[in-house]
Amino acid sequence: MGLGVESILGDSVVTTKLDKAVNWARSYSMWPMVFGTACCGIEFMSVAAARYDLSRFGAEVVRFSPRQADLMIVAGTISFKQAPVLKKIYDQMCEPKWVISMGACACSGGFYDNYTTVQGIDEIIPVDEYISGCPPRPEAVLDAIMRIQEKSQNESIIKERLKNFKGFLDA
Repeated sequence: MGLGVESILGDSVVTTKLDKAVNWARSYSMWPMVFGTACCGIEFMSVAAARYDLSRFGAEVVRFSPRQADLMIVAGTISFKQAPVLKKIYDQMCEPKWVISMGACACSGGFYDNYTTVQGIDEIIPVDEYISGCPPRPEAVLDAIMRIQEKSQNESIIKERLKNFKGFLDA
């Protein structure tokens, strides 16, 4: 015999915190926006295919509109010419948003140590997870998505994320 709502409605009601319910829904419905510029973009295609099945983690709805995405996967080399475009797409995404830097080129510039290549996208936008490798393994991509899911389950719907980040394109 329960007290309150449980005594009236029986086992058909589950009570929880609003943060927990919202974060559970967010973590299992990630909508990635892939910013693929090089060979890592092809590697991401294999992750979304049937063998590795990205849909098991609720991230199969790949959006190419930043206003409908909450997970950006930057896969490939980013040049200084592309940096403002990447920043603009990131700014257009709705909150909360997460970023995965996929591959050596996106993480650190890779073997392109020259004047045209950004030496890591964390100089432009905040990054939540890094995937190393050239090319990275599909299992590493799935692992990064699972880590983003874990991070999203500990968020608060009231607090603002990453308000102190300043990249080189921020005024």
